[in-house]
Amino acid sequence: MNYKDDVEAVDALREKYKALTSEIGKVIIGQHEVVEDVIICILSKGHCLLVGVPGLAKTLLVNTISRVLGLNYSRIQFTPDLMPSDIIGTEILDEGRHFKFVKGPLFANIILADEINRTPPKTQAALLEAMQERAVTAAGKRYELGNPFFVLATQNPIEQEGTYPLPEAQLDRFMFNVWLTYPKFEEEITVVRNTTSDYNAELKIILNTEEILFFQDLIRKVPVTDNVLQYAVRLAASTRPENPDASTIVKQYISWGAGPRASQFLILGAKAHAVINGKYSPDIEDVRAVSSSILQHRIVRNYKAEAENISAENIIKELVK
Repeated sequence: MNYKDDVEAVDALREKYKALTSEIGKVIIGQHEVVEDVIICILSKGHCLLVGVPGLAKTLLVNTISRVLGLNYSRIQFTPDLMPSDIIGTEILDEGRHFKFVKGPLFANIILADEINRTPPKTQAALLEAMQERAVTAAGKRYELGNPFFVLATQNPIEQEGTYPLPEAQLDRFMFNVWLTYPKFEEEITVVRNTTSDYNAELKIILNTEEILFFQDLIRKVPVTDNVLQYAVRLAASTRPENPDASTIVKQYISWGAGPRASQFLILGAKAHAVINGKYSPDIEDVRAVSSSILQHRIVRNYKAEAENISAENIIKELVK
């Protein structure tokens, strides 16, 4: 990229972010915070879990983002009979009687793992290596995945029959856990008007692969002061009940807290949040802005929290205060 210095590159990224949100807004009405979280995730090289009831445009959002980023996109519908080889790929015998590896849908830049909790743990686990290593192993051989590579998974929180809850190790691989809510009245009117007429949004590609990789590296270069670093680590550590400094609410309601990966994601997320909001370095407010989406799926509530209906989000709000 031809920028004279990192400051100019940060300014360029901010303009690209505005163009991205404007372009996505042609198709996705409202959901501004969700769009911001997904873009922060992509800039931070993270993966995102989208949780919401059916019909909130989770799949459409992922599809739209892949189009404005000019990336190739693969949708995998997770079902109870899906096998690991269905997503990774499999070896077949070719005409010359040699084994040949046929790549599965995982070999794309953006993977939409639709209703990820509908598939058994065996297939869910096949995603673990891909999400962490950005590579898969099949028949003893390692295959690198696309670069950039993001998993954007969706989950339905209300239908629990025939589902397999994601294990903590899998949840920890997701940088953000984003909850989608119902649209506002005016937004829903616009949605219904657009989707029941011949309206067809023409989407432009805002960022190409080279630019995405450049801006991902740029986010890593953003400087962070020691007090912000310490705040992020303290915030993650404050969710651990065995921590001597843990608050009463944590000792009462949490059986397991967030690990060091949460601290890393808090800093990366704060860097990206700062840059797209006109700053050259994150402050404590930027850490707080991303804290709920990063921490809520990393803390395990105990039976007392369940009985008293104390949500993970409520606990995090108290800790941030």
